[in-house]
Amino acid sequence: MTSDSIEHTPVAIVGAGLGGIGLAIKLREAGFDDLVILERADDLGGTWRANTYPGCACDVPSHLYSYSFAPNPDWSRTYGRQPEILDYIRSVAVEHDVVRHIRFGAELLDARWDEQRSLWRIETARGTLTADFLLSAAGLFAEAKYPRLPGIDSFAGTSFHSLHWNHGHDLTGERVAVIGTGASAVQFVPEIQPQVDRLLLFQRSAPWIVPRMDRRTLDLERRLLRRIPLAQRAIRGGFYAAIETFGLISLVDQRFRHPYEALGRLQLLRQVRDRDLRKKLTPDYVIGCKRAIFSDTYLPALDQPNVDVLTQPIAEVRPHSILLRDGSEHAVDTIIFGTGFTSIPTAYERYVGRDGRTLAQLYRERPQSYLGVAVAGFPNFFCTLGPFGAAGNQSAIYMIESQIAYIVDALRTARSRGTRRIEVRPAAQAGFVAEMARRSSSTVWLTGGCQSYYQTPDGLNAGLYPNWSFEYRQRTSRFDAEAYEVAR
Repeated sequence: MTSDSIEHTPVAIVGAGLGGIGLAIKLREAGFDDLVILERADDLGGTWRANTYPGCACDVPSHLYSYSFAPNPDWSRTYGRQPEILDYIRSVAVEHDVVRHIRFGAELLDARWDEQRSLWRIETARGTLTADFLLSAAGLFAEAKYPRLPGIDSFAGTSFHSLHWNHGHDLTGERVAVIGTGASAVQFVPEIQPQVDRLLLFQRSAPWIVPRMDRRTLDLERRLLRRIPLAQRAIRGGFYAAIETFGLISLVDQRFRHPYEALGRLQLLRQVRDRDLRKKLTPDYVIGCKRAIFSDTYLPALDQPNVDVLTQPIAEVRPHSILLRDGSEHAVDTIIFGTGFTSIPTAYERYVGRDGRTLAQLYRERPQSYLGVAVAGFPNFFCTLGPFGAAGNQSAIYMIESQIAYIVDALRTARSRGTRRIEVRPAAQAGFVAEMARRSSSTVWLTGGCQSYYQTPDGLNAGLYPNWSFEYRQRTSRFDAEAYEVAR
């Protein structure tokens, strides 16, 4: 307790998803056992707790989409589905004894840096505390984004976002409108298509769909992986290398896109019989400009007689229908939004730095950070998957583990030197951001002919790391104290 009887903890972590759980495990291994994880929900798991829509699964192979320090030989499929991934996260948290550090129902309401006392004052739904270090592991895919559609409030039917799937609503025999064609929609559309009377897919731009080649793993495979851990590491390495090659398109030369695009076109030709429908579903931008999606079931679902793909913009939503700009009107009973997630988590609105500005305000001005883990003006603050800390061509967990190693080394360094205050130097951050801008200027994310959440409204890189993920890991392999201002 502090002198004013407010609870004090050396380390406070926001979020009990993959980032927060991983941070807690590695901090405990480094001797930081006195820590608190603040979780707004009543369970851990982050995005894998929040997203429960039909068909919800990962688009990274399971052996790669898992902690390197906690391999799981018992994945039932090549690509893990939501319940199995959530069970995995829970099992790792229990095995490493970090559940006792989690405070459920403790939504972050406000976190302000106290310059005089060199600590963070944190308000949560369960009370107030202070912390020497504040670590943000707030997820990027846990808050729904809705389109602004005229008349949407007048709709008399049922509507919901894929993030808030209404499991109590029966879609059987209904006329269902799906707005959006992102990764979530690609997964749930094949699940609901056989159930509904009519499925209207409102598509703004066609995504690149490439083969997923998902399958159930054999009992023999799982037994072998349990007995030969090296085999699982080899499989993980193979998946890593295969996914990393997507960086060839953006980081080396866009001519490398041709084999990937040929694969997507072949998939479209093989799975969609109708020529006019194939034309609608053919992307008009370079693959990788926005997220390419792995699926073996999406295109066949759209080629069914009870599905219409509509490409005209929506003019208005009416009580029982949707009106398009070409004047056509389509009766619907239920609207499902597959329109993705907000780019700035709510928690970022509530982190207030030493000059009184929030992290969200800074990010809206321009995506900025140092290595995706630290931000000038926010002392004793680190985060996972900050701006330029995510990769367009690699598993998020690979990047998160790199960041965890860096953050743990930073806190270990502070402890060994008796440092009370650490803040990245503005010049170091400015140099990093400028480097990211230079490297991003020719990437497919900015020059591939599309608009996506990879870009800011003014055409800047929204936060992807424009280099190889293995280069990022080397760069974050140690805490570079020379880039920081420190005070004892």
